[in-house]
Amino acid sequence: MNPAELAAPVAEVSIWSMFLHASIVVQAVMIGLLAASVWCWTIIVDKTLLFRRTRKAMDQFEETFWSGRSLEELYTTLSERPTSGMASLFVAAMREWKRSFQAAGASFVGLQARIEKVLDVSIAREVEKLESNLLVLATVASAGPFVGLFGTVWGIMTSFRSIAASKNTSLAVVAPGIAEALFATAIGLFAAIPALIAYNKMQGDVAKTQARLESFADEFSAILSRQIDQHAGDRAA
Repeated sequence: MNPAELAAPVAEVSIWSMFLHASIVVQAVMIGLLAASVWCWTIIVDKTLLFRRTRKAMDQFEETFWSGRSLEELYTTLSERPTSGMASLFVAAMREWKRSFQAAGASFVGLQARIEKVLDVSIAREVEKLESNLLVLATVASAGPFVGLFGTVWGIMTSFRSIAASKNTSLAVVAPGIAEALFATAIGLFAAIPALIAYNKMQGDVAKTQARLESFADEFSAILSRQIDQHAGDRAA
């Protein structure tokens, strides 16, 4: 290395300077990835609170449901306010049950199948609410590193063109441009890693919640099935 290279001023390499000196394409990539990261964290916080509320509501409902309280009384209470989780399944099934009995010439034919269908639809709706926006996390987790890599490749190409134009290959000249380019990949990983971890965790939470809903649906369907058989026997007698 000659004395002129040793004496060359070293460019400032801070996060802010790397962003300011990057090309417009790399800046757009950085801004997009940061926006995606903010969006992901908003979803993560919102979903974390949603899963916590859902678990608490299901625990409270199960405690009330298995306490021996009258199904009619519980239905009257829950039908007067918005419900979620197991309470939504209970209200939907009881509403179908009551409609079948309130109809003129009520028949028990197909009632069990209708109740099971209502429970399945209610489970699908609850799972859909829990899974909403999780696709965003999966998309950022899978595409973030590649978008950051695109910014890096573009930045390195720009740096090499600058090196060729200046005809100076000293480290002080090369390093800032390479650092700016690699910064895009770092931001991509910063957005992707939390999104991937959160997506896997929340998919597991969705699966656990769905399993609890399906278990309750099976148990409640069995209870209503016994009620149907009892009413049918009373009518036959």
